[in-house]
Amino acid sequence: MALALALGRRGQGRTWPNPAVGCVIVREGRIVGRGWTAPGGRPHAEPQALAQAGAAARGATAYVSLEPCAHHGQTPPCSETLINAGIARVVAPLQDSDPRVAGHGFAMLRAAGVSVTTGVMADEAAHDHAGFFLRTEQGRPFVTLKLASSLDGRIATATGESQWITGPEARRAVHAMRARHDAVMVGGGTARADDPSLTVRKIGTTHQPVRVVVSRRLDLPLMSRLAMTAPDAPLWLAHGTDADPALHEAWEGIGAKLIACNLSGRQLDIGSVLHALGAEGLTRVLCEGGGALAASLLAADLVDELVIFSAGMAIGAEGLPSIGAMGLARLDEAPRFERVEVRAVGADILHRWRRA
Repeated sequence: MALALALGRRGQGRTWPNPAVGCVIVREGRIVGRGWTAPGGRPHAEPQALAQAGAAARGATAYVSLEPCAHHGQTPPCSETLINAGIARVVAPLQDSDPRVAGHGFAMLRAAGVSVTTGVMADEAAHDHAGFFLRTEQGRPFVTLKLASSLDGRIATATGESQWITGPEARRAVHAMRARHDAVMVGGGTARADDPSLTVRKIGTTHQPVRVVVSRRLDLPLMSRLAMTAPDAPLWLAHGTDADPALHEAWEGIGAKLIACNLSGRQLDIGSVLHALGAEGLTRVLCEGGGALAASLLAADLVDELVIFSAGMAIGAEGLPSIGAMGLARLDEAPRFERVEVRAVGADILHRWRRA
């Protein structure tokens, strides 16, 4: 099952709106087939592993990192495919939360005489599939908030200088994080100040996540790196209903996808933004700032995982904070996270925290 989960993670960032599933076929103690969900969500992990196993699948055990599907879509149900291949036993950690499956896959297998074992490495699988579950159950993607700051939590000096606070090893790690998410998201202020491309580089992959910019008015520079690379990597702009129609037309004309979202006071409602992204199929979003967007996500309790790269420098109170104002009066109002990991990344320290 550990191998099935590891194989499934290879598809993270590429299979949305489908889950990234891994499958391992074992017969008489020997692995005879393995597979994981292909880019775009098809084909699924099970038929790929079965194709590799061939005739050896008959009488074998299939370890699958999520309940095999039970519904007819572009392909037959994976439960039916496993049955037809002669699989004798299926081991899976969790039931699928998609109402089209939700236990029906296990029931189909049992009805055909296939032994089913569940609960194996369920906690690990629940985290791997958290984005898929959140989208099917709550309509929003899993959100990882990434911050790269000085020891005192600053992301730029008072003059706006920010490149580079962390070292090259940390920056490569961020590119790997981007590749494992469906989308990378920043606020309009960050897009204007830093002129980022938000693409995956330096890790030997051609895959590019969706790039999302949250900008109420769409007042982003049309000669920016984001605009110039719009034909090369998906660019989505989440904007308010009061955005300038001329800017809407201009961005749409260069290939950006425009997504209208609700307002909360004078700002975009971040919950509306995430539900709009979920409606488009996204399951995992990496937010890279800036401070105002980070604060809005935290204040709305919409951060599922927090990843902080801390550099060994101090900038001081006049520097730009990594998290903007949240209006908290008491400590018990602050969002809480549980520490998962602390390790060195080059000269910097990575802290990983999950929702408490």
